[in-house]
Amino acid sequence: MKEPRFGKAVTVLAILAGLSGPGLAGSEDVVIADAWARATIGMNRPGAAYLTLRNSGDADVTVTGLATPLAMMSEIHRTTTNADGVSSMAPAGEITIAAGGSIALEPGGLHAMLMQLQEPLTEGATLPLTVMFSDGGEVTVEAPILGFAARGPED
Repeated sequence: MKEPRFGKAVTVLAILAGLSGPGLAGSEDVVIADAWARATIGMNRPGAAYLTLRNSGDADVTVTGLATPLAMMSEIHRTTTNADGVSSMAPAGEITIAAGGSIALEPGGLHAMLMQLQEPLTEGATLPLTVMFSDGGEVTVEAPILGFAARGPED
């Protein structure tokens, strides 16, 4: 009997799907800690959120994106300062967290840039922030929104 035309392709896809599951990519091994965001004045300027991503697994994990219902566009940005003391920001793209390692999104470095806000980030409220991974996994955290001048989650 002749094998159906798509039989081999489906089998290969099923095998590949099994290989990309738990144990290789490991988004289920990522813990988010110290999440917070800074309050904004209105919606005309972007907001920012900060957190630490810890990979407790034995495989590297790649962050591919961010999302929140409070902003139409969310990206991880990197702030750099040149020799003249001039700072600039640019999208960082995908971020890889080494097995057993951590990455801090904090003021002055990597951070979550929240653009096209749908409402102001109000001190005392929380910001739902979803981190997306290359294995298709997602982790969502509720980040408290701190004051305009906050420098960390302890403020």
